[in-house]
Amino acid sequence: MKRKLTMKETIVVASTLFGMFFGAGNLIFPVHLGQMAGSNSWPAIIGFCITAVTIPILAVAAIGNTHSDNLMELSSKVSGWYGRVFTAALYLTIGPFFAIPRCASVSFTTGIAPIVGESHFRLWQLIFTFIFFAFVMYFSLRPGKITIWIGRVINPLFLLFLGILILVALINPGAPMSEVTPVDAYQDGALFNGLVEGYGTMDAIAGLAFGIVIINVVRDLGVEKDGDVARETLKSGIFTGILMFIIYMLTIIMGAQSRGLFEVSDNGGIALTQIAGHYLGGIGSIVLALTITFACLKTAIGLITSCGEMFVKLIPGKLNYRGWAMFFTLFSFIVSNVGLTAIINYAVPVLMLLYPMATVLVIMALCEKLFGKSKYVYGWVTLGAFIPAVFDFCKTLPEGIQNALHIPALTELGRSIFPFFDLGLGWVVPSLIGLVIGLVLTVIMRGKDKKAAA
Repeated sequence: MKRKLTMKETIVVASTLFGMFFGAGNLIFPVHLGQMAGSNSWPAIIGFCITAVTIPILAVAAIGNTHSDNLMELSSKVSGWYGRVFTAALYLTIGPFFAIPRCASVSFTTGIAPIVGESHFRLWQLIFTFIFFAFVMYFSLRPGKITIWIGRVINPLFLLFLGILILVALINPGAPMSEVTPVDAYQDGALFNGLVEGYGTMDAIAGLAFGIVIINVVRDLGVEKDGDVARETLKSGIFTGILMFIIYMLTIIMGAQSRGLFEVSDNGGIALTQIAGHYLGGIGSIVLALTITFACLKTAIGLITSCGEMFVKLIPGKLNYRGWAMFFTLFSFIVSNVGLTAIINYAVPVLMLLYPMATVLVIMALCEKLFGKSKYVYGWVTLGAFIPAVFDFCKTLPEGIQNALHIPALTELGRSIFPFFDLGLGWVVPSLIGLVIGLVLTVIMRGKDKKAAA
């Protein structure tokens, strides 16, 4: 039994981790962020990479540190019912509710929409997403070498064209980043807006869901002790994180500089298409669109497979894997036709709810030996994160829903109760209070147990 990986093995794990995290969808948010942040892109880059790089990698390490077999086992440290509910909510978010439909929407927005224009837009979207999910269902029900082939061929091709696009764009900027005026929201607080924008990648919650895959890779390479697995996973994650940081940084800068050519787009998919069309021309845009489509297809197949396998465990005896895979594919097809911008708008509130709870779960899992794996700490810290996260969920709902439900009054209440609420960090102080309560209860209950044992 060995305690650490060789450099070659570390690179293998890092490559696998990068392949899991980075897909075409990871480009639409940094490009759009750059367009919005403009001259304030540097603090936005730091904020974005905290939630889109650092926390996701720590999430994978957390699975290894606790030797959990899956997310449900890890989150059940809070309580059994919470483990099931949180796992279901997380998988539905990175699955049929948002991430899988986004795969089809990004592909259509970058590939087909510029060609068909406004004429019969909805019809073309319906046709494209139908074909897209027909392929997804076929390969999800017949898992085989197709995803491996796409991963080995399409992803490198995708990154090659992305590298060419970024290089050409940076050499010939539409405008210097320092001269691009940020939109109103990024005039102040670009760092914290970057934090929230990083939620959109969904990588922190994806890291919790898929971390076991990376952990198994490390263990298959001969590292077995939990601490060693977590350390080696984190070490590989640092390599992955550096690469992701570089790509995000350059993509955000490219987005900011594109403001000299285009107005701020409705979403990053449109921005990416405009930039590719300007610098690479028609053929380059088509090739980029094809590689993005295949990359998204691979991601969607993997997500359908993962969600189907998890829900067989979450709700045993209801549907088999094929039934769940078909259901999730059909549901994703329906959602994908609301459009990329709508999917993003409705995903934000859910992510504002889930990210704080995912973040505190990761931190507790990494530090659980310090508080003796106490269920009181797990429970009270989670409760502390959940309450303000509900307020964050409400305040980021679409404006029409907010007005109908009188949410603005609730938002004002949250602002008056929770410190840092306007920064999207209202959950921090309540979580710390929950930590104190949990530690106190742990000491009290263990004292009682010792007396009872005596």
